[in-house]
Amino acid sequence: MTRGSKFSPRKLASLIRDALENGSTIEIDGLGTFRPDGKSGFIFDGKRRQTVFIAYVHEDVEMAERLYDAFECAGFDPWLDKRKLMPGQNWPRAIQDALETSDFVVPCFSAYSVRKKGGFQAEIRYALDCAARIPLNEIFLVPVRLDRCPVPAQISRVMQYVDLFPDFHTGFRRVLRVLKRQPPVHLAA
Repeated sequence: MTRGSKFSPRKLASLIRDALENGSTIEIDGLGTFRPDGKSGFIFDGKRRQTVFIAYVHEDVEMAERLYDAFECAGFDPWLDKRKLMPGQNWPRAIQDALETSDFVVPCFSAYSVRKKGGFQAEIRYALDCAARIPLNEIFLVPVRLDRCPVPAQISRVMQYVDLFPDFHTGFRRVLRVLKRQPPVHLAA
């Protein structure tokens, strides 16, 4: 379901109950997860892990998935369209919602992404709008470079980026140090 779907509270409760009774887990972005407890009820796990939105272009999907796996192993809750979007879901709205509810955004700059028009550029612009709503001393956007590409001036003028090349692990450890020191950011609607 996406924002804007109209369900009565009774219908929504019925959908969730039916899914849980069939052994499914229900994740509500920004809130937590309902899962069957193996008896006749369910367990609610409130959101505990910080969320990281990974912005990338299709040509860099392998590196984006590598980042996703690395963030997950480090205890974060990464968001990547290839892993989080459901069939039939309104992806532009889901991406906007994910950007708004994420604690951090990691845009992946590469020779492909800096010259390509489309979704990636829109995501970065929206992430910058979201970043403008948080206190100046808090970190929300953590740009990374996947290769020797120029980082857009609007970003490189005001924030430091991290190189994930030639050694991914060294660069990723640097990103983790920043994210683990920073408290979660919660944007006001």
